[in-house]
Parts: sequence; structure tokens; C-alpha cells
Amino acid sequence: MTYNNILIIGGSGFIGTALATRLANQGRHVIVPTRRVKNAQTLLMVPQVEVVEADINDDKQLRKLIARSDAVINLVGILQGGLGNPYGKRFAQAHVELPQRIVKHMKAMGVGRLLHMSALGVTGSQNSPSMYLRSKTDGERVVRGSFLNWTIYRPSVVFGAGDSFLNLFAKLAKVAPFLPLAGADVKFQPVYVEDVAQGMINTLDNPNSEEKTYEMTGPKVYTLRNLVEIAASYSGNPRPIIGLPGPLAYLQALAMELVPGEPLMSRDNLNSMKLDNVGSAPLSPDLKLEPTALEPIAAEYLCPANAITPLDRFRSKAHR
Repeated sequence: MTYNNILIIGGSGFIGTALATRLANQGRHVIVPTRRVKNAQTLLMVPQVEVVEADINDDKQLRKLIARSDAVINLVGILQGGLGNPYGKRFAQAHVELPQRIVKHMKAMGVGRLLHMSALGVTGSQNSPSMYLRSKTDGERVVRGSFLNWTIYRPSVVFGAGDSFLNLFAKLAKVAPFLPLAGADVKFQPVYVEDVAQGMINTLDNPNSEEKTYEMTGPKVYTLRNLVEIAASYSGNPRPIIGLPGPLAYLQALAMELVPGEPLMSRDNLNSMKLDNVGSAPLSPDLKLEPTALEPIAAEYLCPANAITPLDRFRSKAHR
């Protein structure tokens, strides 16, 4: 079956923009709800993408959106969710309660296909070291028990123009004479945002992907120190990196939590990094991907002389 009317919840974000654009380029109708249309400005330029101002936390609005689709993709995820046991309130709302409501309304509307974004490091156990991973585990449990035609994706950290990972360290390197780094030796296997989008598309219509979970990783494993060095160097601001031992890393994370606004790092982020963020096996052939190397892509968007935006990338694809 080919799914031609697709609702992407969380579609105005980093991964969602890449995914919606690729789906639209295939001629599919893509619905992207957002609280404010200005949050999805790039997608307003893409034919076949319908940006709808809506509150997905309102059951009536969510149900109407699902009723207009034949497949639903849930990309919603947050890194900071407050404190709680087994996880904070915001983690519960975004990672567990939202999937519950999506599943409920999909069943009511007779929509059977669900693609769900989880995270590498989810083990299926409530013994996971962080609230983030425990809430993602419970979100997966909701999807697996839904009796829908579900597929779950577990990406490592995702890179690309507009990411909040390498760009963050590049910005810090511009203002800091050195970079104190918690979890410097933790391993990651970064995956390119366009590969994530294409892998999801390659499995969307494939019935063999139903009731399967796919890890999504890049071709190379790095330590966090390696990645920060790349971000600083490519941005033109190489900096000494000082790995922080456990107690100092904890104090750094605690101090960042106390700064007003969304923290750059929390103690829960630090707990997540107790596990290496690498794949357990090669990519599934179902994804039909040759993973993209990080260095040439990162050089393209981190170097000040080559700085591009997601909008620039869209214009290039559209030959504008």
C-alpha cells in the first residue's frame, strides 16, 4: 500500500522539515501541525505540504488531523523534561501520553499506519539510567501494544544544517577560550538528517517493516571529544578541550540547570551519557541506506564561509 496523506506530528522541527520535504517531493500530501505557522516557515514554500496552526495537545484538534490522514508519523521528542519518578512531567506528556493519545485517535478514525521516533539507547527496560530513556521506553511500549501497523526508529544523535548538536559546540567555541566537557569519552555514531528522513520513507510503504524497530546510525563512531573538536575546528575556532571527571561533570550539569531558560545540559543528559550511543548491528537492509559521512557535511554548514540554512538547502534542491 502507498500512503499518500501523511500527518507528521513534530513535523516543523529539524528532522520533520527534512522528512516532510522529501515526502512532498514524491507527490504525497503532507500535513504538518504547529502552534505557530512562523515555526514552519521553510515548509510554507514546499508544494504538497500543508502547514496547519493547531494544538496537538487538544484531543479534538488531534483527532481531526488524524482523520485526514492514512498514515501518522510521530517525531515529538524533548531532551529536558523536569524531575520526577520514573521521569518528569514534561517527559511523560511528550514521550508517553502523546503516543497514547495518537494511538487512541488512530484506532477511532480507522488509521492503521504509525511511524514512531524513539532513540538509540532505549533498551526496553525501566532500569535505564536517565528519565529521558525511561520515558522513551514507555513510549515504545505504548506503540508496541497498539495493535496498529507500527514501525519504530532509534537514531543516534542527528547532524545536518540546523542541528542543535554540532552547531551548539561551534557557537560555544566562538566565545569560550577552552571547552570543559562532561562525558568526553562517551561514544556516538552520528547519523545524517537526510539519511534518517530517507530511511523512514523507504520503510513507510513496506509491509515487511511493520512491527519492526530500526536503529539508525552513521558510518563512523566518535567520542564526544572528537565531535566537539570537529565542530570547533570547522567553525574556525579550534579550542582546547578539557574532559571533566564525574563529580565536576555533575556540578557543571547542575549549574547549567540553574541558569534561566532551557539548559544546555542537565544531570539527566549526563545520565543518558552513561551508555555509549552506538548501534548494536549494521543498518537493516530494509532502510536501503548507504550512511553519509559526517565530515564533508559538517564542513559545509559549520564553516563560516560556507554557512547555509535549511532554507538554502531547500532552494538548492528546488533548483532556485
